[in-house]
Amino acid sequence: MTLPLVVLTGAPAWAQSVQQTLAEGWRVQPETDPNGYLSRLADARPALIVVDGADPHWRYWITTPKTSPATRRIPLILVADAAETRQAALLAGADVVLGQAEFQTRAAQIVAEYARQLDPVLMQQLDCECQEPLPPLAVEGVAKFNDGEYYPQHDLFEAQWVQTPTPVRDLYRAILQVGVAYYQIERGNHRGALKMLLRSVQWLAILPDVCQGVDVRQLREDSARVRAELERLAPQDIAAFDRRLLKPLRLVQPPESPS
Repeated sequence: MTLPLVVLTGAPAWAQSVQQTLAEGWRVQPETDPNGYLSRLADARPALIVVDGADPHWRYWITTPKTSPATRRIPLILVADAAETRQAALLAGADVVLGQAEFQTRAAQIVAEYARQLDPVLMQQLDCECQEPLPPLAVEGVAKFNDGEYYPQHDLFEAQWVQTPTPVRDLYRAILQVGVAYYQIERGNHRGALKMLLRSVQWLAILPDVCQGVDVRQLREDSARVRAELERLAPQDIAAFDRRLLKPLRLVQPPESPS
């Protein structure tokens, strides 16, 4: 079983002792390079971010994830002794501020208390719902998506998402966000497309490889290729994007026709 992840930003002197304390129940991933930070967070899906308040970039480590819909739900703890830093960190978006001694002494308990982990009951419910057929609105949404009608697919999947109070709604949200990203690419909006693809990662990641007949694994791979190409291209070069990367949704079983 893969252990839940804690991201530790900066290079604090206490990093090694904390990693040793958490070794049995957690993975710790150091982050020292601001370049690509948001993208790595979206991919890694950490349960918690711990920011070293002594690092000169502490404000960046906080505001970057907290101002992005793709990562803002990740709990974030700032560790600092300076009162001014602690107060400023709360204003910047930190969920919790702690002194260094308190964090080092109780690292395991604090991480367990604040880390965001998936609810196993809800995940079991999601697995069950993924065995059901696509509902009619979603069937229409798939057809629009596969016809390249990315704006209408959004409306259909959003309507299905609103009507669905249970965990499988994340399937509809993930698809519509990928579709909106493709729509933004066609409009030449590099920033908007990349933003939506990053947002979709958190929902695609928790879905089974097949859900209600949709090949989610293929969608993950296709959208990742699109995102990689966008990250390679400068925003002003969006016109050079290879539209052949915008693949249709793959169905591993035919959806039921709307009645």
